[in-house]
Amino acid sequence: MTPYIAPGAMLGVVGGGQLGRMFVHAAQRAGYAVTVLDPDAASPAGRVADAHLRADYLDPAALAELGRRCAAVTTEFENVPAAALEALATHAVVAPAAASVAVCQDRAREKAAFTACGIACAAHAVIETAADLDGIDDGLLPGILKTSRLGYDGKGQRRVADRVALAAAYEALGSVGCVLEQRLALASELSVIVARGADGQLVHLPVQANVHRDGILAVTRVPAAGIADTRRSQAVALAGKLADSLGYVGVLCVEFFVLDDGSLVANEMAPRPHNSGHHSIDSCDCSQFDLQVRTLVGAPLVEPRLRSPAVMLNLLGDLWLTGRGAALEPDWARVLALPGAALHLYGKREPRAGRKMGHLTVTAPTLDAAELVAAEASTILGLGDALPR
Repeated sequence: MTPYIAPGAMLGVVGGGQLGRMFVHAAQRAGYAVTVLDPDAASPAGRVADAHLRADYLDPAALAELGRRCAAVTTEFENVPAAALEALATHAVVAPAAASVAVCQDRAREKAAFTACGIACAAHAVIETAADLDGIDDGLLPGILKTSRLGYDGKGQRRVADRVALAAAYEALGSVGCVLEQRLALASELSVIVARGADGQLVHLPVQANVHRDGILAVTRVPAAGIADTRRSQAVALAGKLADSLGYVGVLCVEFFVLDDGSLVANEMAPRPHNSGHHSIDSCDCSQFDLQVRTLVGAPLVEPRLRSPAVMLNLLGDLWLTGRGAALEPDWARVLALPGAALHLYGKREPRAGRKMGHLTVTAPTLDAAELVAAEASTILGLGDALPR
C-alpha cells in the first residue's frame, strides 16, 4: 500500500502534451505542485506546470532529478519508454508501473492480456517477420494490419483485403512487428475508464459511446445511448477484471467494439486518461484527471457521478486551416453563446491537419438536448450539420 501523499508535495508527469496539461491543472487544484519532463520547450503541460525539465525521457540525469524532486510520478501517454518509468521507480512512487505500461505499448502483449482474462478480442495473428505472412489464415482476411508498437489515432494501420495487399502493407509499415486483426462488422464503439488504487479499490466513469473518423475520435456521447444496461455493466466488469489482473494502479481506458449481435470485443487499452473521458471535466463531479491524481497520491477513490449528459466534439487542427493552408481562428464567440458549451483548448501554437487542438463539451439536462446544441456547434465550426453516429 502506498502511503497517502498530502497536498503540498511535488508530483511529476512524464510527457508534456494535453493529457499532462489537464493532469497539471487537476493536481494544482488539489494543492499539489507539478514538474513535467518533456524535451519540447513549448509543450502544453510544461507551460502550465510549476517546473519543466526539458530533456529526453531516457536522460539519466533528468530522470534522477525528477525522482529527487517528486514524491510520485505518472505518465502522460503510453509511448513513454517503460525503462524511464523503471528508473524513476527507484526514486519515487510511479503509477501506473512500468510493467503495466509495457503491456499497453505492444499490441501482441495487449491481445495476450485480454485473452488471459477471458476477454474476447478480434481474431488475430502476430507477424514478426515477412516469413510469417505465408502462414496467415485466410479467415483473417479482409483485415487490418497494425504495427505492434507506436501506433495511435489510426497511425501505423492499413486495411488489407487479400494476401497481396497484406504483403504490400507490411512493407509500407516498415516490415516491423505487426498484428493482423480480422475486420469485424461493428454496430458501435464504446469505452470504459476505470481508476484503481494501490489498495485494489476500483471506480469508473459512466460508459461512453464513441465515433471515430480516420482512426481519430470525433464524438463522444455520455451516457452511452443505444447500449443496453447489461452490456454497459459487462464492459465495466471486464475493464475492472483487466485492471485487477495487471495489478494496475492509475487510470486505465479500455475500448470495446459492439458487434451486430450485441456482443463485446475488446479493441485496445490505454494506461492513462483518454480522449473519450475529457467530457468528465464538465459532466462529472470527479473527472478522470482528478482520479489520476487520487490514484497517484493514495487518496480515497469515490465513484464519479454524472451531473449532466454530455456530447463532446474533438477539435482537430483542420478547423484552423483554409484551403490554402493558412491558419484562421474558428468563430469561438458564436460557439460559446450556445447553452452548456465548454471550450477547452490545449495551448498548441501550430494547428496541423489531424492534430488534437482541443475539445468542446456540451452539457444539458438530457442527451437529446446536448445533441441538438452540439450539432449547432458543429455547423458553426464547419464540421457538418449532423454529428456522426
